[in-house]
Amino acid sequence: MSSTQDTNFVQSGQRTVRMESEAVASLEARIDAHFCRACELLMQTRGRVIVTGMGKSGHIASKIAATLASTGTPSFFVHPGEASHGDMGMITDDDAVLALSNSGSTPEIMTLLPLLKRLGIVLVSMTGNPESALATASDAHLNIGVEIEACPLDLAPTSSTTNTLVMGDALAIALLEARGFTAEDFAFSHPGGALGRKLLLKVEDVMASGDEIPQVPGNTMLSRALLEISDKGLGMTTVADANGGLAGVFTDGDLRRALDAGIDITNTPISQLMSPEVKSIHEGMLAAEALRLMEENKISTLVVESRTGQVVGVVHLLRLLRAGIA
Repeated sequence: MSSTQDTNFVQSGQRTVRMESEAVASLEARIDAHFCRACELLMQTRGRVIVTGMGKSGHIASKIAATLASTGTPSFFVHPGEASHGDMGMITDDDAVLALSNSGSTPEIMTLLPLLKRLGIVLVSMTGNPESALATASDAHLNIGVEIEACPLDLAPTSSTTNTLVMGDALAIALLEARGFTAEDFAFSHPGGALGRKLLLKVEDVMASGDEIPQVPGNTMLSRALLEISDKGLGMTTVADANGGLAGVFTDGDLRRALDAGIDITNTPISQLMSPEVKSIHEGMLAAEALRLMEENKISTLVVESRTGQVVGVVHLLRLLRAGIA
């Protein structure tokens, strides 16, 4: 392949990225009262948001429906052509329709307008022509128009479909935030695979508990404490005070420092060598939060405490790895 052709490929790709970036940048000024109206209508919808579009707009509509559904706004895609042949029965008067058409005059969508109006269904549209029949018939209209497509023939939907996708994401995220949608809510619509594990697993699901917890009294000699560390296999031990509460922890890092200092391991109590500052987490917190704390503090274990301050477990980085969290 010639270097000239390589250069042409690069220039073409860069031009496309630049043109689409400029098109998307123009959308920011259009997040206005019309956008607020669209959000309000979709928030007030008692049923689902039905997203529809033909051709390339249909592909974008399907993705927007999926994004809405996974971020707290029940939604699905209906093909406008199929809607004219029976699938209108999937739409109820409790639903809202989000219709996508760059021209604003797609025949398959225009055919549905009288039916939507007769049912009194809320209609939000995204078009590239605010004066189009679809735009003027809508309860709220969002302008996704572009001056020119990235396609050099100005024919293939490129910048316009990118704008539509971004406007759809803007709607979905605005609705997500307005609903107070949480990571745990998100997890319930994504229970499978690594994403579900990250968001649904709690610390109590992965921690060492009961007899698995390494623990020694503060007056235990270091040599005896090392046996507990070795036996429990977590590279550390918790240290209990006279009342059985948590006094501190002793880790393999503390051991290295003790050996470097020439400490007599048979005659030095663990209380003199432990770290009293303990990083802990509650058992009901998400395992993903435990991982974040470990990464922030550059540690591999966290002590797990109950709401009353009792040690109920230890969570280790390896357990998070086995659970698919990291």
